[in-house]
Amino acid sequence: MKNIFLFDLDGTVTEPKEGITKCVQYSLNFFDIEENDLDKLECFIGPPLHKSYQMFYGLSEEESFEAVRRYRERYNDIGIYECNLFKGIDDVIKYIYENGGRVCLATSKPEVYAIRLLEYYKLDKYFKCVTGSLMDGGRTEKAEVIEEVFRRINISDDDKQHCIMIGDRMHDIKGAIATGIESIGVKYGYATPNELEDAGATYVVETTADLKKKVIELMS
Repeated sequence: MKNIFLFDLDGTVTEPKEGITKCVQYSLNFFDIEENDLDKLECFIGPPLHKSYQMFYGLSEEESFEAVRRYRERYNDIGIYECNLFKGIDDVIKYIYENGGRVCLATSKPEVYAIRLLEYYKLDKYFKCVTGSLMDGGRTEKAEVIEEVFRRINISDDDKQHCIMIGDRMHDIKGAIATGIESIGVKYGYATPNELEDAGATYVVETTADLKKKVIELMS
């Protein structure tokens, strides 16, 4: 039985495409890179930002951290709110909370932004802890974030059998595997075809309604 649910944020709880892609577009302009097709910037949703600049646009490590700083110039007050909750995800979170489960956030997004978003959508009261990356670039790997969740809520090795990670990208799945817990991959987010299956997700669901069914099953 599962009673500790770790949620990714972008692409799992929130649909953040507009905010993230417009902020990436803004940051790339600093390097004289013009990208008018926001669909091409969906690849930035999920993975650590600085690594995405290096992987997809060939920026050096130093340049990638400067790009993140430029990204945050727009994200801090504008981009953060250019998103929506996925329809039905609040019902999943409330179900877990109201049925005695513990809900935690495990995101590579900076923790300060994650807290602001949960408060904005009035979901913060349902979360036992909110864990994200640090503003200085630390704790961006999903396994590191999950381990920090374990530390904060005192999860022992024996408790891990009751934990499960829910996310939409391979980074969520691989982070779960690296920390010894099961995972649910959600296809309504930003995974490419077969990404979640190939990463080794324990379960894969199509919609938030399917996710709720799986959660009810796992809590029974």
